Amino acid sequence: MFRFLLDLFKRKPSEVSTDEAYMKYLIVGLGNIGPDYEGTRHNIGFMVADKLSELHSFTFEDKRYGFVGKCRVKNAELVVLKPSTYMNLSGNAVRYWLQKENIPSDRLLVICDDLSLPLGKIRIRPQGSDGGHNGLKHIGSVLGSQQFVRMRIGVGNDFPRGGQVDYVLGKFSDEDLTTLSPQIEKASDAVKVFCLSGVTMAMNQYNK
Repeated sequence: MFRFLLDLFKRKPSEVSTDEAYMKYLIVGLGNIGPDYEGTRHNIGFMVADKLSELHSFTFEDKRYGFVGKCRVKNAELVVLKPSTYMNLSGNAVRYWLQKENIPSDRLLVICDDLSLPLGKIRIRPQGSDGGHNGLKHIGSVLGSQQFVRMRIGVGNDFPRGGQVDYVLGKFSDEDLTTLSPQIEKASDAVKVFCLSGVTMAMNQYNK
């Protein structure tokens, strides 16, 4: 190990491989593709992914199982994924891109909506149950574990009994978006903190 570090510091920057110089992370924003689902509560993960694209000037490409964009933030390389599998099959996209990019599951962050949290509230956890969220459920099933970091963002729960599906597939109101906009940017900042400083630091700063 000592010899490897010594050789690494002796080499010129151009001789250091990307894998050695950058830690890779898979950032997954959950949602459903298509114009019918744009701006819906279930697509809040896509909204954070789009904000990352805006802030870090990268574009998404239509690739296998999803739309993928990449950027570098200091010593971290972010592979940002918006699955095109629809919510209930999100795990297929996550598994494929973890394997393709050779990223371990402890460097996976999944962003999704949460009915149990107030609008815009951010809650980061290193692991946990799926909480009835179909995207998290399928990812856990495909990976064989719920041991991955997730960022839940509250969408509220102002719906009558039995109206959950219509609510999450409903669009945010203009008033909601006014409240939500700064929280989406804050969630994007939380992604960077997770990648650069770890999940504990992200939790301490954003679980308020």
